[in-house]
Amino acid sequence: MSGKVEHELELDVPASDAWDLFGTIRIGQLVEKEMPSLFQKVELVEGDGGVGTILKLTFVPGTPGPAFYKEKFTKVDDENRIKETEVVEGGYLELGFALWRVRFEVIEKGEDSSIIKSTVEYEVKEDALADAAPLASNAIQSLANLSEIAKAHLNKNKLTNQPK
Repeated sequence: MSGKVEHELELDVPASDAWDLFGTIRIGQLVEKEMPSLFQKVELVEGDGGVGTILKLTFVPGTPGPAFYKEKFTKVDDENRIKETEVVEGGYLELGFALWRVRFEVIEKGEDSSIIKSTVEYEVKEDALADAAPLASNAIQSLANLSEIAKAHLNKNKLTNQPK
């Protein structure tokens, strides 16, 4: 069984500013800083933010489910502003998923606005849990929360970087 869930959020910053966050490892640093109730640590295991980069995301002890997961950047398209990651160890793979892919796409809306589109694509192993949809819904809600945090972060930085 496979599936896909999506979320979109309008941002009040140019697409280039949003991509500077979502298209790099900076988004992982923001996750660690702004989501401490969920993530204990986000570590750069390998790479520099390009294709092949691996991050290890460790959950706060006591969080239901696996203790961590590693994700690999499988696509970083600066021209089209698309980044894809796949879980390569732990996390959703321990829960019966054969594939867990997250895609961030920054879409230019206007000169000073953009849209962050978050997508989770998954494939469930045949012998695994049948109720994958709730896990995907929870994951897309977490990405929606992350998008809101990123929006606040980008807006705050936009205000502090404005000429006086």
